[in-house]
Amino acid sequence: MPFSIVHAAERDLPDILRLVRALAVYEKLEHQVVANQEDFRVALFGPRPSARALMASVDNEPVGFALFFQTFSTFLGKPGLYLEDLFVQPEHRGKGIGRALLGRLAQLAIEEKCGRVEWAVLTWNQPSIDFYHRMGALTMHDWRTFRLTGDALVKAAESA
Repeated sequence: MPFSIVHAAERDLPDILRLVRALAVYEKLEHQVVANQEDFRVALFGPRPSARALMASVDNEPVGFALFFQTFSTFLGKPGLYLEDLFVQPEHRGKGIGRALLGRLAQLAIEEKCGRVEWAVLTWNQPSIDFYHRMGALTMHDWRTFRLTGDALVKAAESA
C-alpha cells in the first residue's frame, strides 16, 4: 500500500492532535496530554514557529507523524534536529512508514547542514529501540535526560 510523506500544513492540525493522543495512549501517558489544536497551531504555524512536523498518509488518510525542532551542538558548532515524537498507527507499522519519516528527517538535517538528529525513547519501548538500532542510531548510555517543569521550573526561574 503506497504512502506519502509531506510537511504538515495547518489543515493537518486535527490529525496531529489525534495522532499525539494515540501516541500518548501507546506510551501510557495519555493523562499528560494537555495540548490542544491552538497550541499546535501556534507552535507549528504561528509567527515564530518553534517546531515542524512531517505527516505520513496512506490513501490521503494521516497515519503517522514526526514532530521535530532545531537544536544546537556547541561541540560540533552546528545546528541539529531534535525528534520530539515519531509515531505510526499500529495497524500501519511494518510497512516502511516509520523508516520513511526518519529518513526524510535525516534528509532535512543534511539539507540544513545539521550535525545530527537526536531523540529520546522510553526504556521499556523495545520495539522502537530495535527499530532505531536497525536505522543505525546509537544509544547514548552515558547521558541522562533532565527536565524542569511545573513548580520546579517556576522555582528555578525565581532563583535567577
